[in-house]
Amino acid sequence: MALITLTEALDAARSGGYGVGAFNVTDLAQAEAVLDAAAETDSPVIVQTIAGSSAHGRDELYWKALVGLVAEYADVPVVLHLDHGASFDDCVRAIGAGFTSVMIDGSMRSDHVTPATFEENVAVTRRVVQYAHERGVSVEGELGTIGGSEDGGASIKKIVLADPDDAERFVAETGVDALAVAIGTSHGAYKFTSPPDGTVLRMDLISEIAERIPHTHLVMHGSSSLPAALRETINAHGGRLPESWGVPEAEKARSTTLGIRKINQGMDSHMAYSAAVRTYLDEDGIGVDPALYGSRGRVAMQEIVADRMQVFGQAGQAYRHRS
Repeated sequence: MALITLTEALDAARSGGYGVGAFNVTDLAQAEAVLDAAAETDSPVIVQTIAGSSAHGRDELYWKALVGLVAEYADVPVVLHLDHGASFDDCVRAIGAGFTSVMIDGSMRSDHVTPATFEENVAVTRRVVQYAHERGVSVEGELGTIGGSEDGGASIKKIVLADPDDAERFVAETGVDALAVAIGTSHGAYKFTSPPDGTVLRMDLISEIAERIPHTHLVMHGSSSLPAALRETINAHGGRLPESWGVPEAEKARSTTLGIRKINQGMDSHMAYSAAVRTYLDEDGIGVDPALYGSRGRVAMQEIVADRMQVFGQAGQAYRHRS
């Protein structure tokens, strides 16, 4: 079983009325943490990574190793997904490496600051869809602009909310399998200056867009909740994260009843990983062996991912992909 497409995972989620977490990983140890959490909770899972954003020196070597690692989890239904593909070429490389799903983020121009026009977004997305579908690979597009920074870098996107009319037209013109819709969420470790309400987190847009494109799966990006306890632990051991609020767990769970099927999470699990590593290094004082502090981070990441799988409703749903 192992590798499945995004469409297969989200079709099953729609049938079962749950969401599937898509967890960003930047090295093999983090990928192992996600896969172990999926095995522990008997969950289908989406393992995703961003081109050029890993602890490894070359995408191709890292991606080949990821495919090999997934193959070791024969009982876990896994989507291997390219998150925020910045170009057609990025998507082609990922498909060639064995990814079963790619996201083409045509919402921004090549400077990653200027929003693309609707027509520019459609053109690159349609091109990726044609190439990917010919090879049995699913495609996620993005409409509107999810704010923040996907990879923790200095480039910060301004939020541009998705428009339901545009969503209907975008799907008709591109044929994407899944669509990330901007509803006010943002990437990174700093999202909202106060607990989000309906004025900044537009959950109502999910229902309206879902009604317009009922056969296309919706995706929530920037959905980490930024747990205060993890922020406090990080800051107690040398960090300087500002106070911030993310997307509440209850809202993520509610989103799956409104039409969201894929829920992206990167920052929560990376905060858990970093909190464990910082704590170990600070308390040990003389520890320099990556095997020791890295394993602490991996275990902490597995624990929070397993918890999120319960929240999203995917726990116990792996049977849907077994014949």
